[in-house]
Amino acid sequence: MIEVPEVFVRSTIEREGERGERWLAALPEIVATLFERWGCRADGPVMHGEIGVIVPVLRDQGPAVIKVSFPHPGNVCEPDAFAAWKGQGAVLLYEREDECFAMLLERAGSRTLAELGDNDEVVGIAGRVNRRLAIPATAGLPRLRDHVGQWEESLRRDAADFAHALSRRVVQAAVATLRELGTDQPEVVIHGDLHARNILSAEREPWLAVDPKGLVGDPAYDGGTFLKTHVFALLEEDELDGAVARCLEMFAEAAELDGERVRRWAQFRAVESAFWRRRHRFARAGRSAEPDRLTDLADHLARVLV
Repeated sequence: MIEVPEVFVRSTIEREGERGERWLAALPEIVATLFERWGCRADGPVMHGEIGVIVPVLRDQGPAVIKVSFPHPGNVCEPDAFAAWKGQGAVLLYEREDECFAMLLERAGSRTLAELGDNDEVVGIAGRVNRRLAIPATAGLPRLRDHVGQWEESLRRDAADFAHALSRRVVQAAVATLRELGTDQPEVVIHGDLHARNILSAEREPWLAVDPKGLVGDPAYDGGTFLKTHVFALLEEDELDGAVARCLEMFAEAAELDGERVRRWAQFRAVESAFWRRRHRFARAGRSAEPDRLTDLADHLARVLV
């Protein structure tokens, strides 16, 4: 039986409550069943992300990992994305068991792109990975455009509830992006949660993507997703606004995308983040100054990217 890391147990119960407790209780037996079904044996300690565990394994064909995620609608299309990519820019999918949200995947390295250190190189690699993932869409994957109406409704509700947070001009720029770019999207597969910690070093290719949401839509959207987390590395630069502009320009060039679309999606993601942080500012960090700092940063990006 596997030993589930205690920090993962605590965070899952905090987030999911009794349902999380029941899932955690069943998790060792789920993994044991998958070991038998897929001919695997353990090959190292259990690792974890926010929503799932990753178990290094060996099988006759070589090393791999079993990933089991907490059952959630956001995890449903992950194996479909891997199946579509067939290893192009992402880890290979060997087996899947959708009923228990489990996959047998190619084992990548433990080093993330975020650990590389050189901001320009990180951005360039992420952009090239984004380009490789943008393959013609397959049936069954959800469309990014189907979320646009809900996103606009949320922005308008947030703007009313937090009327003095962001100027009308800043919010309207985000709404215009949804209306103008949200309905005009290419039919290609995108990651949906592309950031430097979701790109791992590997042997088959230098860098491979993991943990996709699995969507069909505008690859420029993931440029905005990438900036949302990479901006913390850019805080070390001498001049933040210039570093942000350079980041988006380099990402667009490496991904072979229209830089204006990347900028506009990044501005929308910043507005979205600014409002989200106001609604949840005390949920995770307690009543410290940290949520205010993160909200201020999101506000700044939302304004400067208009």
